[in-house]
Amino acid sequence: MVDKRGYFQPGFESTIDSVSELGALAEKLAFLIRSKLWIQIVVCMVLGIGIGLLVSPEGGAIVPEKTAELITGWLVLPGHLFLALIQMIMLPLVVSSIVLGIAGAEDLSKLRKMGLRIAPYFVGTTTVAVLIGVALAMFVEPGQYIDPQMLNTTLSYTDVVDVGKKLETLTLHDRIVGLIPANPLSAALDESMLQIVVFAILMGVALASIDSVRAKPLLDISKSVQELSMKIVSWAMVIAPLAVLGLLAQITMQVGIDALVGMSVYVGTVLAGLGLLLVFYLIIAFTVGGIKPSVFLSQIREVQLLAFSTSSSAAVMPLSIKTAEEKLNIQSSTADFIVPLGATINMDGTALYQVVAAVFLTQVFGVDLSSGELLLLITTTIGASIGSPSTPGVGIVILATILINIGVPASGIALIIGVDRILDMSRTAINVTGDLTACIVMDKWLPSEAILSEVNQVEEQ
Repeated sequence: MVDKRGYFQPGFESTIDSVSELGALAEKLAFLIRSKLWIQIVVCMVLGIGIGLLVSPEGGAIVPEKTAELITGWLVLPGHLFLALIQMIMLPLVVSSIVLGIAGAEDLSKLRKMGLRIAPYFVGTTTVAVLIGVALAMFVEPGQYIDPQMLNTTLSYTDVVDVGKKLETLTLHDRIVGLIPANPLSAALDESMLQIVVFAILMGVALASIDSVRAKPLLDISKSVQELSMKIVSWAMVIAPLAVLGLLAQITMQVGIDALVGMSVYVGTVLAGLGLLLVFYLIIAFTVGGIKPSVFLSQIREVQLLAFSTSSSAAVMPLSIKTAEEKLNIQSSTADFIVPLGATINMDGTALYQVVAAVFLTQVFGVDLSSGELLLLITTTIGASIGSPSTPGVGIVILATILINIGVPASGIALIIGVDRILDMSRTAINVTGDLTACIVMDKWLPSEAILSEVNQVEEQ
């Protein structure tokens, strides 16, 4: 190869080839980042954690504390906008999806079977999650690694205690009656997702029971509302990576490293339990759905990453429905019914966290649990996790209720509040994985509408 001066350069051609290959690689990487949401989220997660550590006082902040708060305050703006957009359309999306999932099904016998099977399935997986948590907490005993001096901080968190006592005053009768929203608008204002789901289920069953001609206008409206909600979700997803960056930067700055190190054994116990629960889901997906673990994880990674970043099952509900239908090939009627329902009552990751935290605090405060009290703890945890709001930090409030039942001061929650957000993010990712696994199970257990129509035609002939 001859250069511009007319001299022969033996390595000149190879250099050009290397530069062109590097340019092609960079262009391909840029395309992947633009086209793959999960890659964008991973990159922003790393940047967010890095920025949070740089401006954190515990991480040797390079800027003054007030400046750091100002920086993270602006960085977290896209995150707050994202969550606000999702919350804005959550009510119409949940109601329209459940109504279409129930009333839009062509075969009511399938719907009846799904309803009868999904309830015991959710209870069964929640029970498995709680048993995993109890076994790990009893084996590792993370409470034995806590410095007694840390208990001095447990008297400062009183708001949760008051909430826990308020929840405790509700009788079983009150909770059963409270499932029916006497005023749906009030339930919407209070963000009582379980009441909203019950309202949507009743609406769907009623529409499926009346004449199809009369039900069609409301079904058409539900379809339009669902499409409208998903369009707004698509706009929100544009800023999702920036939302992840800002939220993680703020969380990392607030939590810091010291809190994680001081509670490392407790945090490790919870994460190990969530890891075992994830393996349990992978086994179910492979056994029932025939989906290899690596394939299943690759198909749902966007949902998991977004759930981890936002700490809200409700925030990723639209993406969960889309993933179930487009990547897992789940029937629309099944996904529309299972995902909103699962985001409300299928909180396996939250149940596991709650029972580990409760046992951890009994060990810290020296409370010995008898077999009966341990059984009460397991039962209470299962019941408390069902119907818990799918919003960040709700596990802390529910945990206060559980602690009162086993004789542990609810103020002990202050001991774990510092690391709760990190664990909240992790258990939310597991919660949405459980919802998608439930979709696979229900889709395989029940025949598709196409098969049912063929069977009906054969029977009519």
